[in-house]
Amino acid sequence: MSDRIAIVDGIRTPMAKAGTVLKNIQADDLGAWVLRELRIRSKFPDKPVDEVIMGCVAQPVHAANVARVISLKAGFDKSVPAFTVHRNCASGIESVVDGWYRIRLGVAQHVIAGGVESMSNIPLLYNKEMTGLFEKLMKAKSIGERLSALGSFRPRYLKPVIGLLQGLTDPICGEIMGMTAENLAREFYINRDEQDQFALESHQKAAAAIEAGAFKEEVMACPIPGTNTVFETDNGPRENQSMEALAKLKPYFDRKNGTVTVGTSSQVTDAAAGLVLAPESWVKSEGIKPLGYIKAAATAGCDPSRMGLGPVYATHKVFKETGLGLKDMGIIEMNEAFAAQVLANVKAFASREFAEAELGTSEPLGEIDPAKLNPQGGAIALGHPLGMTGTRLILTTLKQMQANNLEYGLATCCIGGGQGSSMILEAAE
Repeated sequence: MSDRIAIVDGIRTPMAKAGTVLKNIQADDLGAWVLRELRIRSKFPDKPVDEVIMGCVAQPVHAANVARVISLKAGFDKSVPAFTVHRNCASGIESVVDGWYRIRLGVAQHVIAGGVESMSNIPLLYNKEMTGLFEKLMKAKSIGERLSALGSFRPRYLKPVIGLLQGLTDPICGEIMGMTAENLAREFYINRDEQDQFALESHQKAAAAIEAGAFKEEVMACPIPGTNTVFETDNGPRENQSMEALAKLKPYFDRKNGTVTVGTSSQVTDAAAGLVLAPESWVKSEGIKPLGYIKAAATAGCDPSRMGLGPVYATHKVFKETGLGLKDMGIIEMNEAFAAQVLANVKAFASREFAEAELGTSEPLGEIDPAKLNPQGGAIALGHPLGMTGTRLILTTLKQMQANNLEYGLATCCIGGGQGSSMILEAAE
């Protein structure tokens, strides 16, 4: 297809720290809120929807293929197919890329793509010893066999397997994501003060953006069932965050020699987001001005123990494909998994040595202008709902491009397991 693919419209829920406002809302309901809102706000629902695609990392056990459940709960016809994608932290980008591919191939015209995560509801699991005991009880055919099984119980059987902790630990390198950030802090000589300063600025920028109403067009209001409250503002940013408060936090992942704290890490969060995709020809025929267009997208692999560097590798690929560079990007939204991770990327982007050794090129990607990097804050302040984050990065980038009349923007994130994802977005005329 020669058409560019437009992102027609988009919306997201406010992001809530896990265990707070959205803790009782399951992922399928969060996603349904967003898709239902898109149907109300956009002209797109008047046309046939060819596919619904949602990114989700910790799919709820009660809603296998959560995208399909979301689609039906949002009121889309049963004839509309839906599927869920999982690329860890980039799941919300991958859903958009999959929709982009389908329209480009001509197998779809209209796609809704997004991401969702309810990290509050990632379950605790029984360990093998406890599940083994349950199995014995189920197989027992007599009272004596049941009593024998119960007699084998030990208190340690009740120690849970923490689903969130398991999911954030890479099985290849054996390290939790915070330790991969420690690796980068050491490799790129990023000290504690630099990380604290970056985290402070993330909160300050996010708080200022909320105060200025910068997120109002991308955030929907969510009436909370069973209450008289409406949730409409991200609750992660701390207006009173300070270097003094951050300095009091102890290293969390490497308690003896580390520098990464909970204050310089992304927040565990609940949220959902959705985007409407369609061909440029359809958009123009309907007289719609879209949010923007997808120029290019790429995913790249890297060492799992240095997973935070994924944006460098993926951005190198999209720049090589398009002939564009950092100088062309009016805004860069890079997910703040950790302060050390973003700061390491800034150094790697500018490093000739890194470019030669890792990218096979004699020229570095270039210096990232701090004013263009996450000007409204990032995941350290706003949160990182794993399956939704990539969609939010795209939506936030487009909204800022519109507000500031920017031609190109870059949305990029690192991916647990050793990958990176980058997307170049182009302004609508």
